[in-house]
Amino acid sequence: MEKRTSVFENGLIWFGAAVSIAEILTGTYFAPLGFNKGLLAIIIGHIIGCIMLFLAGLIGGKVRKSSMETAKISFGRKGALLFSVLNIVQLIGWTAIMIYDGALAVNGIFDIGNWIWCIVIGALIVLWIMIGIKNLGKVNTVAMTALFVLTIILSFVIFGKGTMQNITGEGLTFGAAIELSVAMPLSWLPLISDYTREAKKPVKATAVSAITYGIVSCWMYIIGMGTAIFTAESDIAQIMVKAGLGIAGLLIIVFSTVTTTFLDAYSAGVSSESITKKVNDKWIAAAVTVIGTVGAMFLPLTDITDFLYFIGSVFAPMIAIQIADFFILKQNKEASAFNIRNLIIWLAGFIIYRALMNVDVIVGSTLVDVVLTIIICVVVNLIAKRAYR
Repeated sequence: MEKRTSVFENGLIWFGAAVSIAEILTGTYFAPLGFNKGLLAIIIGHIIGCIMLFLAGLIGGKVRKSSMETAKISFGRKGALLFSVLNIVQLIGWTAIMIYDGALAVNGIFDIGNWIWCIVIGALIVLWIMIGIKNLGKVNTVAMTALFVLTIILSFVIFGKGTMQNITGEGLTFGAAIELSVAMPLSWLPLISDYTREAKKPVKATAVSAITYGIVSCWMYIIGMGTAIFTAESDIAQIMVKAGLGIAGLLIIVFSTVTTTFLDAYSAGVSSESITKKVNDKWIAAAVTVIGTVGAMFLPLTDITDFLYFIGSVFAPMIAIQIADFFILKQNKEASAFNIRNLIIWLAGFIIYRALMNVDVIVGSTLVDVVLTIIICVVVNLIAKRAYR
């Protein structure tokens, strides 16, 4: 009998996904807004992003299919391959970015060379993959408990001992800040069903996953913003060193990087199965980790904002069409080879998102793009159904 994951296990998985150096570093960008406005932008953005994350996970949980398999419902068996390929590309990118950020940060505590830490972190991720998502229960519980305690300590260090600084720098508008806040939960949209499809109680597991991720991700952003505002320091490793969190800091960075990046690599393996059934998802995940490790060792991966916006422009209209199809138009069966109509609507949504990036929208580009794409999808599909009657 197939083993199903519990609501608690799903919560642990998404706690681990949210605790990451990349999220903390992204939070530092909010400092020029000031703490109150920055906090508001973080919360609004995460509410928008996590509602979409919940709906994406709910589709996979209800039909018991992975994220890229659910895309076939709206885009067709072959049409969905576009998103499988783009998803694997973004997951390789994320794997490299996460390992790069983790190695850079931990090397600030124990300077033995970035490339050595890249290899160490990469090896631990491969170990996590080989243990397997269904066998990580006890290991994940121990790792998450340690991360939880250590992250609380880090929060006290930043907010308990620091004093508010005046931060100057390149201006970030409120709308752009919301978009940066939406970007992280949005980047998990093509992954969440890979985990909720295995849940014993898919609706509860999806809700717990989205809520847990949203709360903890906000926490990470706030730590990053607080680091910049209260300590005038953008290097999280140096904060840990000054606070005497040497070994504890190393554990936070290494384990948070491993638990988050594991999800990226694992989902790359699952996505590859939607392209061809002739592959082993674990070995593909391990290969993605190796490629990401090499990329982290040799590529400059400092500014990820353009990467986040690319993810938004690809996957925001994709999930908008899936939401419209599944929840409004009640389409839950796989389309033919290509659903040309929905692919054209996705392209329109992609173009709308890129155009909105040049406009300072107070609620960010993603929400507007998703709403417009849903409206276009519903209207076009209803007109098409009437035309065929």
